[in-house]
Amino acid sequence: MTRARPDIAAAILRDPFGEDGAALTRPPLHLLGGEFRFESNSEELLRLVDVAYAGLPGHRLGKPVPRMRVRLELAPAGEPHRRRAEPAPLRMFSGAGFLGGASASARFAVFSERERTALVGVPAEMLRFPYHTRYELIEFAVFTLAARVQRLVPLHAACVAHAGRAVLLMGASGAGKSTLALHWLLQGLEFVSEDSVFVHAQSLRATGIANFLHVRADSLRWLGRRPQAAAIRRSPVIRRRSGVSKFEVDLRCHGFHLAATAPRLVGVIFLSAQNAGSGPLLQPVSAAQASTMMAAEQGYAAGQPQWRTFQRGTARLGAFVLRRGRHPMEATQALRQYLASRRPD
Repeated sequence: MTRARPDIAAAILRDPFGEDGAALTRPPLHLLGGEFRFESNSEELLRLVDVAYAGLPGHRLGKPVPRMRVRLELAPAGEPHRRRAEPAPLRMFSGAGFLGGASASARFAVFSERERTALVGVPAEMLRFPYHTRYELIEFAVFTLAARVQRLVPLHAACVAHAGRAVLLMGASGAGKSTLALHWLLQGLEFVSEDSVFVHAQSLRATGIANFLHVRADSLRWLGRRPQAAAIRRSPVIRRRSGVSKFEVDLRCHGFHLAATAPRLVGVIFLSAQNAGSGPLLQPVSAAQASTMMAAEQGYAAGQPQWRTFQRGTARLGAFVLRRGRHPMEATQALRQYLASRRPD
């Protein structure tokens, strides 16, 4: 066994929590209605922040803009261990006024809603998994703080918009949200988010992170020989926890139109695998049916205190089931016509 040098041992005794260490910082980012300040002891982790959030439009949901702080702490490499195909998933926990998640591999994230801060611990070996580090640690911190501090409704949904009016696209994984969003983007229309949407319950303004679109290879058959298809195939491939592989398309690099401001919702759309045949793609759903369907699909959001306000607001909007046409462009055209016919309240 080797003994710690006296100077190192004294430093540990003097500052066991590493509170005196200087932190690297980057300019604040405006995300999900708030201002986020990131600090870290690692340039690699701050680079992942830039990969995720640099160059995005800064949505604001009201005044004053809340300020939030995220500390990303890279821990030294531990004992040698068996190499994994992917890291162990996080397990959520709460208590004593804190929220958090931790894994068996010493990854963790702890949040204080009152202090508007998050501390994220990243073992050095996680740098081998930049996708998981971005989505399961950095994004976890940003999304949790933004939703809790601003009392936003966190939805598993996509959101597309036109001229400041937006619709939610709801459906289980594989329902076609990403394919529909891709064709919406190809028409030069506004994009808010692919998979996670946050709604201010009172104003019904929607915000999200419009950095990447994840599309399966079989979705590209609809693009034919378009230049975008070749560009997408050159994108990195990521593998979901479910085992599904998708292209990760950076929307900031292809001239797509990302919503510059947080649009107001004017409709809720439930994606269906049913073929429309010769009938209309959009079929109206009653407010009561829509409320039941939303609660069933959005289990986490339905348990949040702002859910009832959100439900009352969306009950005044149109709700539809969107059936499939012969080509995804038919669905985007139906949504475009619907948005053109609506005006925000």
